[in-house]
Amino acid sequence: MTDFEPAVWEIDSTHPKYHDDLIEGLSGLVDKEIGYSFIELGLIRNIQLENDKAHVTMVLTTPFCPYGPEMIEDARNKVEQILELPTTIELSSEYWHPGMMDEELRDSEWGLFP
Repeated sequence: MTDFEPAVWEIDSTHPKYHDDLIEGLSGLVDKEIGYSFIELGLIRNIQLENDKAHVTMVLTTPFCPYGPEMIEDARNKVEQILELPTTIELSSEYWHPGMMDEELRDSEWGLFP
């Protein structure tokens, strides 16, 4: 398995006071097909604040994820609720890979990959 760098959110260096609230809030959002949270799966690749707006970059586990539109909207709503700022979501051009998951979940026995 190729190693991937963990997501580094710009907001952690510019506004670190939001980190714990974002982790807690986004951990409550779960991929309904896989059963792991957006945080555990590494779906939230970046969060940044600029000009009193939040911008989130995320990936989906598959390009044609049937829950994709709902997951995108859930992430947007949760970040907007936490930061109390208008929030936009952009899908990253990178593809999701199990190496993006929390390290303790990256074994071959979790279900999707041999």
